[in-house]
Amino acid sequence: SHVTEFTILGFPGLQDQESKTILSVVFLAVYLLTVLGNLLIVVVFAVNESLHTPMYILICNLAILDISLISITIPKMLAVFMFDSKFISFGACFTQMFFFMSLGTTEGFLLTVMAYDRYLAIFHPLCYSTMMTNGLVMRHVLWCWAGGFLSMLAPLILVVRLPFCGPDKVLHCFCDHSSVLRLACAIIVINSILGLTFALSVLLIPLTLILLSNVKIVRLVLQISGTEGRAKAFSTCGSHLLVISVFFLTAIGVYISYRVPGTSAVLHVMAAVFQNVFPPLVNLIIFCLRTKEIRDSLVKTLKKSRVFPKYM
Repeated sequence: SHVTEFTILGFPGLQDQESKTILSVVFLAVYLLTVLGNLLIVVVFAVNESLHTPMYILICNLAILDISLISITIPKMLAVFMFDSKFISFGACFTQMFFFMSLGTTEGFLLTVMAYDRYLAIFHPLCYSTMMTNGLVMRHVLWCWAGGFLSMLAPLILVVRLPFCGPDKVLHCFCDHSSVLRLACAIIVINSILGLTFALSVLLIPLTLILLSNVKIVRLVLQISGTEGRAKAFSTCGSHLLVISVFFLTAIGVYISYRVPGTSAVLHVMAAVFQNVFPPLVNLIIFCLRTKEIRDSLVKTLKKSRVFPKYM
């Protein structure tokens, strides 16, 4: 018999109603804050022509990615915690898996383009406007989206073609690749190796390029004489460095938790959920609180819509 649906078990060991209620409140609050906050960034970008520059095109796309990424998993998690709606169809499960992997990969590629943008801004400030135009950055963004989705087709096909004839309980809060792969009624060694290879490739290649560019930036900044000049240079790429650190450190933490022998299933699930929820929230906080242009444009937009009185 072929499995037609899977059962999402959620957090192992947190199956009592009180724990589910707490998890529901926390994830609902994080979801609403992240989605509404990032939507606000997209709206502010759209209505303020002064923000139509390469850096803010990239930030706007990052906000769209964060909305999409968290919307792929959190609603189903809330359905599991709040309404005990644990069942997900075979097709919906693999659709969720594909979009989760693809959007995460796209974000890694986009962060690489952001690193390149900051590299040009610091190393070629006089030629930056001609080297990184809006048209060029939009082409880079399109390649990021296309590359993110195309690169995850192979891991998806390798899993979908496997027979699923018995176990249907996904020990996770959503259809994670590794968790679903374990349910296949076949030897999965090759799939596991290929899946890990794809995952490490899309993680380590962008990370290596980002580290190389940032090492060069740090070396250049340290050569600047004067504290004020160094502070200005670091502020140019400081927000981006924070975003990169959060995204890649959480991703690396997930892979380590899966590869370390003896790690509990609870830790696996918590690490994966943390990777899904934390970076979008942190990105929102970083760009809203640390980027002056976005704060100023937000206030300007709210004044125009009469949310704030004119004298503010």
